[in-house]
Amino acid sequence: MSPAASVTLVDKTPEQLAAWLPISNALYEQARIDAGDIPAEAASAAASSQARFFPDGVPVDGHRIFTITVDEDDAGWLWIGPTADGTGGDWWIWDIEVHEAFRRRGIAEATMLLAEDVARAAGVTAIGLNVFGGNDTARRLYDRVGYSVTSVHMRKHL
Repeated sequence: MSPAASVTLVDKTPEQLAAWLPISNALYEQARIDAGDIPAEAASAAASSQARFFPDGVPVDGHRIFTITVDEDDAGWLWIGPTADGTGGDWWIWDIEVHEAFRRRGIAEATMLLAEDVARAAGVTAIGLNVFGGNDTARRLYDRVGYSVTSVHMRKHL
């Protein structure tokens, strides 16, 4: 059986969520810096996102944070939930991360498909996501599982 066949999503416990949140926040901040934000802007955006979506460290209604497991091993995480404005039937993949040791084994692709199952079960009709510039590996994954580009934001530092 392939590793992708044994991928499951398990809701994070409150303790796991408390440990995950600063890690996810730091990686988000770094991704923004890597994409061209100055560090102060990236830090502000990360803090704002955490305050908005995790007041008191708890996700807002409708948002789910999972541990990606492979044969019960922690292989990464998935955060999925309503779009930022919370309207309509669309959801958003806010964060997906597969740990280095589990990459290039089909786990991210399997996780994306499981995310669709979670969304469908909640009555969602479409899922969106953001991918930062320069993340070509993620772009290829999203293309493979059927995502299409709906907009492109570009920036030039002067």
